[in-house]
Amino acid sequence: MADFFLSAYYVAMPTIFLFNKPYHTLSQFTDNEGRSTLSNFIKTPKIYPAGRLDYDSEGLLILTGDGQMQARIADPKHKFPKTYWAQVEGEISDEALNKLRNGVTLKDGLTRPAIAERIKEPCLWPRTPPIRQRANAPTSWLALTITEGKNRQVRRMTAEVGFPTLRLIRAAIGPWSIDNLQPGEHKSLEVHLPKQRENKKHSSRNKGRTHSSKKKHPHRKKPS
Repeated sequence: MADFFLSAYYVAMPTIFLFNKPYHTLSQFTDNEGRSTLSNFIKTPKIYPAGRLDYDSEGLLILTGDGQMQARIADPKHKFPKTYWAQVEGEISDEALNKLRNGVTLKDGLTRPAIAERIKEPCLWPRTPPIRQRANAPTSWLALTITEGKNRQVRRMTAEVGFPTLRLIRAAIGPWSIDNLQPGEHKSLEVHLPKQRENKKHSSRNKGRTHSSKKKHPHRKKPS
């Protein structure tokens, strides 16, 4: 009996891997075209990306071998906020930031409201190759936090408000960030994930069997 009640409060601790994906690396372990993949950096077997990060973007990618955890992170319905640092052409204006905050109309619909802030240039590793920049053309940085995952969404949003993205780094997903990880580095940590309570399922199954075992006699007449 004690073991049964303990199982109701059991907490699963899946392991996740925080990986700083380098520029021009695919968010998968194999490629038929000889491009850089996760297998160039991660040797742990039976773990998979929870979501994706574009080939030409850098920063945080989360991997795990736990299917439930992978679904929680990757499924847009859970609305894990994702924070990006974007270097854009020109000095980003207040008007453009307000448009990003209120939602931008793209070809596949209106984006959800986002958190958009102008930031100083982050202390980052140099990108290889460096960004293509017009001579004497200024650039600026912004932090953009979104809760959805449209294809190449951040790049399309900044372009729509007039400031094309030159470099894009995903800095955080939910409570996890790249911290001091350098490109190609990763670290593992355990996540406390409440397990679905088994006693509820157990009791509901028993309840169903109890009801089905009762025999009703709708046509039985009371004795006169």
